[in-house]
Amino acid sequence: MSHDDKPVVLILSGHDPSSGAGLVADAEAVRGCGGWPVTVPTALTVQSTQDVESVTACSVEFVRRAARVLCDDFPIAAIKVGLIPDADVLDAVIDVARTCPGVPLIVDPVMASGGGTELSTPGWLGTFRERLLPLVDILTPNRRELARIAALPRSGEVAQVVEIMSLGCAAVLVTGTDPLAGEAVSSSVVHTLHTPDINRQWQWPRLPADYHGSGCTLAAALAARLAAGEGLPGACAQAQRFTWDALDHARALGQGQHLPDRFWRAPNFDATLET
Repeated sequence: MSHDDKPVVLILSGHDPSSGAGLVADAEAVRGCGGWPVTVPTALTVQSTQDVESVTACSVEFVRRAARVLCDDFPIAAIKVGLIPDADVLDAVIDVARTCPGVPLIVDPVMASGGGTELSTPGWLGTFRERLLPLVDILTPNRRELARIAALPRSGEVAQVVEIMSLGCAAVLVTGTDPLAGEAVSSSVVHTLHTPDINRQWQWPRLPADYHGSGCTLAAALAARLAAGEGLPGACAQAQRFTWDALDHARALGQGQHLPDRFWRAPNFDATLET
């Protein structure tokens, strides 16, 4: 039996049956970036590569109990949070984070599907801002999510980040993949890391397709690299490289968005069995 050390990342996220995003995507990204994923579903969804039909929140008791059992069994090195479907599950996520002081908390604020479907019930954002953000080591919103969380939709990115960090959030990695309303699509994508001490940008060539799960992949990869002990700028750079490669090798398996191939480096297997 092997007892090799691998940094363990606790994932609390919704289950996406297409495996493009959500729990499966997070686990694949953590594994692909050298970590070991342990998972707690926060919601079950009915969705395809085209859109989300429904979201069913998991029970608060289940989320708390499942996380507690994993935390008792594994040395958790980072926590990655994705979809929070309602205020009750948010309370459970906050409780889990508080039981792991000093463990990096990475939050991907999943708020709507690529097709525009709202994924959370109303009324949880105030609690998210007041009680979860002070615990967050790095938030990974796209620019639309950033504006909603900061409650400053008409302000610029810097003002929005400053407002969020004033609530206690330690760092924000703003992803620039999705253009804002009325904004032209550029040939490159810019991601910006904001901390109290540094601001850093990375620029990536824009890929041609529409992808399902890019944000999940980035946040989970970042969690894995932080769990491994990487510094924040280096972990952000490595997570972006992993995500870009997964998108560059994405597969059009469904009728809608392309699905990132997070194991594109794995060897292809011959389906013909020898007898």
